[in-house]
Parts: sequence; C-alpha cells; structure tokens
Amino acid sequence: MVKVVVTGIGLVSALGKNLEDSWQNLLLAKTGIKLHQLFPELGVIPLGLIAEKPTALSTITEIVVTSALQDAQLVPPLSDCAVVIGSSRGYQASWEMMAQNIHEQAGGANLDNWLNTLPQMNAIAVARQIGASGAILAPMAACATGIWAIAQAAMLIQSGEYQIAIAGAVEAPITPLTIAGFQQMGALGKTGAYPFDLYREGLVLGEGGAVFILESAELASQRQSKVYGEILGFGLTADAYHGISPEPEGKSAMVAIKQCLERSQMTPAAIDYIHTHGTATQLNDRMESKIIQNLFPAKLAISSTKGSTGHTLGASGALGVAFSLMALRHNILPPCVGLQQPEFNLNLIRSAQESKIKNVLCFSFGFGGQNAIMALGNFKTR
Repeated sequence: MVKVVVTGIGLVSALGKNLEDSWQNLLLAKTGIKLHQLFPELGVIPLGLIAEKPTALSTITEIVVTSALQDAQLVPPLSDCAVVIGSSRGYQASWEMMAQNIHEQAGGANLDNWLNTLPQMNAIAVARQIGASGAILAPMAACATGIWAIAQAAMLIQSGEYQIAIAGAVEAPITPLTIAGFQQMGALGKTGAYPFDLYREGLVLGEGGAVFILESAELASQRQSKVYGEILGFGLTADAYHGISPEPEGKSAMVAIKQCLERSQMTPAAIDYIHTHGTATQLNDRMESKIIQNLFPAKLAISSTKGSTGHTLGASGALGVAFSLMALRHNILPPCVGLQQPEFNLNLIRSAQESKIKNVLCFSFGFGGQNAIMALGNFKTR
C-alpha cells in the first residue's frame, strides 16, 4: 500500500489567521469565540468569527490554499495535483443575499453570478487557483466533510492515480438562516462552547478552513519535504437512524472506529490521543463519551478544540486533523478549552501538556449520522 503523508497545511479560524498563530493560541487555552449581534432580529449570540464581520467562503479558501502551498514549498501551476475540497454549507451566504435581493427587487435582481455559487464551484475555484487539471471532488457530508475530503484524497494517492493532492474543507456558515435553524433546534450555546462540561449549553458556530498537501511518501522523499505525519487509515460509516440525532449507543460510530484501527493495523491501546468531535451539545458529547469509554483505555488523552474555534461544521474535521498533526509534530496535547467541570469519566486535557505522541485519532460526527474517523501517525517513527 502506498504511504500517504502530509507535507503542507493551511489553516484560518477565529483562533488565528494562520496555522502557527492558531496553534499557539490553542496551547494558551485562548478562545476566538465572542458575543456578537450581526443580525438584529437574531439577538446577541456567541460566534467564532475570523474578523469582525463574516468572511466570504472564497476569501477563506484562497487564504488556506495559498498558505498550504507555501508551507509545502510548492509553486503553481500544479497540473497533476488532485483537488478534494469540501464544504457542508458552500455558498449559502451568497444564496441568502440573492434571495433577499430578489424579494426586495421584485424579481429584478442580478443573478449573473449564480452559477459560480453552485456547491462544486469552490473546489473548481481551487483547481483554477493552483492550475490543476486532474480530478476535482467536492464532498458534502455534514460535519464529517473535512475528514471525508482528506480520506478521498488519500485514496486517490493510494490507488496510484495521483502522487499529490490538495484536500480539506472550508466553511462560512455565519448566515441568518444557519443561525436561525440551529436556534430553532435549541442547539446553540448562549455564552460560549464548553465541550464535555456538566453545564455545557450547546454548540457555537464558527467560520474557517483547513487544507492539506498530501503526497505519496515516495514523492515527499524525492522533494525532501518536511512531513507533519502519515495518514494511517480511516473509517467511514452512517447511522441510518435519524436526520439530526446520533444513534444513542454509537453503534455505527464504533464500527467506523474499528474499521479505522483495523486498516491502520493498530489496537486501541496504540492510540496516544483522540481529537474528539466535542461539539458541547448534550447528545453528541454523551454519545462520544460512551463510545470512547467502551473502546479505549481510561488513561487515553482526550480533548476538543471547538471551545477555541467554535464549530466550523463541515470544516471542523479538517481543523481537527490540523491540530492533531501539530500535536504529533510537537509532542504536545492540546487543551479542551472551555471545560470547567467534566461530566464524563475521561482523561480530558485541561491545559497543554508535553507527551510522547506517535498515533492519534480524529473524530467527526455529522447530521444524518455521518461518522468519519481518521488515524494519523508520526511518519519518522514508523
């Protein structure tokens, strides 16, 4: 099997304008979540904004792609690079603005840009940005989109079809409809995000993205690239249970974890850290804690970073992979920001800790029962 490694990362979130700033702020247990009233009719709510106002999807995408290329020391055009860029909301902000213009202008609104806002167009824009003429994929798998995208890119390299791919997810979900929808479900926190806390309130919407340069280990060696880590395996399943709620026992989520471990040729005891989905909602944190307790040793280090970045929906798994790779590279366990009084009997990391880390799991669980698990390893030690 072809080994797939990560040689470049581009990241932007409410926690920082780039990967290094975000990582350092995370280690200091800082949060990018603040109270905002962007839409008067929706009141004051906590949000994870990159700037003072919502950032456009295209702007976030261009930033993270440029950063990833620079990090990997690649210069466009990259004609033989596969592109796998996902988003669960896509250009929804643009669609809402178009709908408002149509309503206000009684059908006379200018929709010339409509075709450029279809769900696949952001991935196509990335291909244009880097001069790629190979495969373009634009996965949408709710909050599991980021790991789905990275897994699909890894498969393209493992099959031998490509030697290099750019993959990840980007989200710009701070829109009136998204906020109103989550409010209607009662899923939003009122003051902040507190994953796994006894008094957690719900999720906080955040914007951001993370993309990765994936290469075959052979190409990375030829290029003498720095390597953040190796993609060891992944597991992808669905609950087939409910449109919103996870299956209470986490049965299919556990299948995804077992698939991932089997494909990675590891046992649960080989894992040093789990970057959880950790949304700070009642249902997710309860289900996720249950499956971790069922499958893993009690001493295994656990944390969620959504108390720092907010929940970036489809991009959240990609951000999680980025922070997991930084944990591997620096041998530091990132903290579960926002956690004050744990509800669950887990080894939740409250402050950054130095620790020898060889293998990491990253979890994502999305609406509709989408389960995505990825295993990452320290390539130098394997």
